[in-house]
Amino acid sequence: MIDIKFLRENPDVVKENIKKKFQEHKLELVDKVIELDAKNRSVKQQADDLRANRNKISKQIGVLMSQGKREEGMALKEEVTKQAEQLADLETREGELNTEITDIMMQIPQIIDPDVPIGEDDSKNVEVERFGEPVVPDFEIPYHTDIMKKFNGIDLDAAGKVAGNGFYYLMGDIARLHSAVISYARDFMINRGFTYCVPPFMIRSNVVTGVMSFAEMDSMMYKIEGEDLYLIGTSEHSMIGKFIDTINKEENLPYTLTSYSPCFRKEKGAHGIEERGVYRIHQFEKQEMIVVCKPEESKMWFDKLWQNTVDLFRSLDIPVRTLECCSGDLADLKVRSLDVEAWSPRQKKYFEVGSCSNLGDAQARRLKIRVSGEGGKKYFAHTLNNTVVAPPRMLIAFLENNLNADGTISIPVALRPYMGGKEIIE
Repeated sequence: MIDIKFLRENPDVVKENIKKKFQEHKLELVDKVIELDAKNRSVKQQADDLRANRNKISKQIGVLMSQGKREEGMALKEEVTKQAEQLADLETREGELNTEITDIMMQIPQIIDPDVPIGEDDSKNVEVERFGEPVVPDFEIPYHTDIMKKFNGIDLDAAGKVAGNGFYYLMGDIARLHSAVISYARDFMINRGFTYCVPPFMIRSNVVTGVMSFAEMDSMMYKIEGEDLYLIGTSEHSMIGKFIDTINKEENLPYTLTSYSPCFRKEKGAHGIEERGVYRIHQFEKQEMIVVCKPEESKMWFDKLWQNTVDLFRSLDIPVRTLECCSGDLADLKVRSLDVEAWSPRQKKYFEVGSCSNLGDAQARRLKIRVSGEGGKKYFAHTLNNTVVAPPRMLIAFLENNLNADGTISIPVALRPYMGGKEIIE
């Protein structure tokens, strides 16, 4: 959420940013919030004047009463009573205006980083760099669920009967591989200095609206009926929520955390054949990383975070590339985002396996995550998040890139300790 003072002083900058995100329908919100803000400041000033006057009169009443001037004192008391009623009305109006302003401000997108390419949708995302040599073997690579079925490693039919489409049973060596990847990712991040955490898997509505936009919330989150609780779509939600309404000492920053959690998503809409199987599902597990830092350090941490994911995939012999997300592909709270995509030998193209995001002070402003700096000066922190690994998609990339012509699957050296020393899966 943008600082309202910045919007008030730079309305043209905010409008230009909205245009860059191809959200022209939101342009009118800038003028609307400026109008409401002016009204709100006027009401606040009237309320402040009344409070000051009431305090002044109250002192006068005390003096008059002590002097025995009861009649004059009672007259002033009546005036105080009337002003109290006026003040109550003004405070109610102030609250209404604050709510209306906040609702609008939460719809206005964050100012994007100057490095973000301008484009309307993900087709305009820009490839930045490739890591590893993409290989297409001289044998046919089956669809990922067909590979798993050859190892008796997946049962979609039973899961469909139990929970419906978008769920699965993983079994045997495939299930073990899934857990091995998660455990390896956990230790990989711990070795890079991140603190391991297992967070709550449900969060309250004020945390939901603090970490994501209304549009994202509607398309992703499952609501627990009768409770002010939502199932998390990623552990980033509860990890950033951990710092809600806190004042953090500057010398303690940055906070670097890596978290494990199951994730739950609605995944609305129809999807193509390549997004079936375990690619786009309602339930999966993920290792995440988040950073809470000083504003001047967020760009540096952004580069460190996506590099962690690249390094992890390369340690498992999976070629990857990075894509800079264009303006129209950024969620409203994001300043900048970089996707990591893994090579699919079967599709002969890359597909998304992780996303690294710098949210500037957007989440911190909504959740009141503040920092106490030099001389006690307080400011909002910057927050970042990135996928370490999400095994369902990771499994697709892993199986395709490590499948051998005889149908066996090679286990990279880094993962063998988590697979009981196995070098191949037969």
